Amino acid sequence: MVKKTVFDGQIILIGYGSIGKGVLPLLEKHLEFSPSKLYIIDPNIDFSDCPETLPYTVINKPLTKENYFLMLEKYIYTPEMSLIINVSVDVESASLIKAAQKLNALYIDTATEAWSGFYTDDNLSLEERSNYAMRERILEIKRNYPNGPTAISCCGANPGMVSWFVKQALLNLRDKINSNLPEPKSRKDWAILMNTLGVKGIHIAERDTQETKFKREKGTFANTWSVLGCIEECLQISELGWGTHEESLPSNGNNHTIGCKSAIYLNSLGGETIVQSWVPTGPQEAFLITHNESISLAEYFSVYAEADNNLLFRPTVHYAYRPSPVTVDSIHELMKNYRTGNMNEKILKENEILCGTDYLGVLLYGHEKNAYWFGSKLTIEETRKLVPNQNATGLQVTSAIISGILWAIENPTAGVVESDEIDFKECLKHQLSYLGTVEGHFTDWSPINETDMTKKWQFSNILLNKKTVSQTK
Repeated sequence: MVKKTVFDGQIILIGYGSIGKGVLPLLEKHLEFSPSKLYIIDPNIDFSDCPETLPYTVINKPLTKENYFLMLEKYIYTPEMSLIINVSVDVESASLIKAAQKLNALYIDTATEAWSGFYTDDNLSLEERSNYAMRERILEIKRNYPNGPTAISCCGANPGMVSWFVKQALLNLRDKINSNLPEPKSRKDWAILMNTLGVKGIHIAERDTQETKFKREKGTFANTWSVLGCIEECLQISELGWGTHEESLPSNGNNHTIGCKSAIYLNSLGGETIVQSWVPTGPQEAFLITHNESISLAEYFSVYAEADNNLLFRPTVHYAYRPSPVTVDSIHELMKNYRTGNMNEKILKENEILCGTDYLGVLLYGHEKNAYWFGSKLTIEETRKLVPNQNATGLQVTSAIISGILWAIENPTAGVVESDEIDFKECLKHQLSYLGTVEGHFTDWSPINETDMTKKWQFSNILLNKKTVSQTK
């Protein structure tokens, strides 16, 4: 029996797609709250796989630039601190975070979202449309509200849980390489530990093997999580944290002109930028999809000189995503035709999945043990036993959200924080029971046959000169 945490304020759940539907039963399991105080905001409610008569207030209206503050203010009406859970798309994170600060509400989301049309706005440069630029806006809010209500930016599976995995993986690696090194107590300590262990970079390395019971129809984009979210990521430019061991920028690479400059961006889209990586099933070809953790982790683990604050160390960080087979097919079709028309959307429901596993972890590479993957191996069969109406991918996300929420309730005045900054042990303690097998693997895999660690792990050796992933690798 789970001991519930009492929460007396309003709960505003924005978005009731696959993740919204998945997080609701976890809220009911872990929080004690009044059903009359929970509001679901979504303009396109689909009750096909959940009860039509929820004991909550459902608001079938979109949040827009023009109405978001008034709508939130309408449903946050008591002095108790409220909670805003943003699991929507096309609802800007920065605007909601500022609103939460003004309305005395806790806040959590799973990605840095923008208003509809942002990613295709030709009046903005590629840099201005990047995840890096959107994160800089969040960091500005963080500076302006240092002790405000806790707002956790980007706290799903990834970004989110994977940041906690990186810290646990570093401790595991320390135990194998030099167990005398102390456990870090601060951001600076964590960065020094990573540098001391010789880690040169991190892949957020994921492979989703969940198979469908049906054949995908041409013109339909099928996915195990938000179709619109996946399409938007595929059509955004590729971005990655850029390490100090890298010898040269890619030919299509660009430095940023503002902010901490922890990342670069490529003049290619995520759905056509292919890298090689490794997960417990073996080597894989994967998409370099832009994600907030690629930028935030690179900054978090940076080491600076005491005297002049010059950068001494930073890891290369990027996502290496191999989605389910039906989604790989969908991405291939999308990238051929996205300029000429839209695709139909199909989110894979739990009962439409035949079998499979989502392997989601972090691959720390370049150290004396070569490479180390640490992460979650969650099957659809395990997922069905744990929660209703979710697939393995969704549960890795929703369990991280509830872990972040519990941390925020216990730490309500932390201001704006990223998942890298919060107590990883406490969050994983809440989440582990939902993650299937959590395990670590050392591997001798490398992108090329080279003994020099710096040369071997250049990003130029990881980036593949092709625009589609192999159907078998």
